[in-house]
Amino acid sequence: MMQNLLLEEGGLVQVESVHLMVATYSKFQPQSPDFLDITNPKAVLENALRNFACLTTGDVIAINYNEKIYELRVMETKPDKAVSIIECDMNVDFDAPLGYKEPERRAQNNDEPTEEDGDPSSYADMDTGFRAFTGSGNRLDGKTKGIEPSPAPLAPSDIKRGIPNYDFKVGRITFIRNSRPQPKKNVEDDDAMNRFIAFSGQGQSLRKKGRKP
Repeated sequence: MMQNLLLEEGGLVQVESVHLMVATYSKFQPQSPDFLDITNPKAVLENALRNFACLTTGDVIAINYNEKIYELRVMETKPDKAVSIIECDMNVDFDAPLGYKEPERRAQNNDEPTEEDGDPSSYADMDTGFRAFTGSGNRLDGKTKGIEPSPAPLAPSDIKRGIPNYDFKVGRITFIRNSRPQPKKNVEDDDAMNRFIAFSGQGQSLRKKGRKP
């Protein structure tokens, strides 16, 4: 209080009784970026304001939290420049701390694909991962002839790249499936199925049919 009033011990103070309106809104500006280290600043400020009876726009109040003093400047109060905060329901807001600088965001470099990227022949020699039957073998007779690996060359048509969906819309999911042509039905097979009759085959008996002697 003496610091806000620029007083020293033994100084004279003129006190005047006034009627203040009840506060409904107040805005504070921390005087140091260290105030951002507090986990719940509104709860800390609410607890500290119990030691105050009123607020005035332009004043600087000091609160003690975790053995450290934080100073806050009163930037705005409603409904008047000087308000009473005794038994009131007040909305609290914070301004950016004094000397605070927002962290710089690094711009993402979106390199556009060139014509060389779209040509399969330009990346046919690249290592695309596992290739079957490219290892070396061993012979039972101990000879080393003909066991050197001879990987087959990778054709540009074997390399598949994704095709972007240019009709994509935000909030819409599209499932793309490969459509395969259905096999053609054989006319002869259809006729054989239509002519099929269950239990129409011929059977054989182990006993020979004939008259008894």
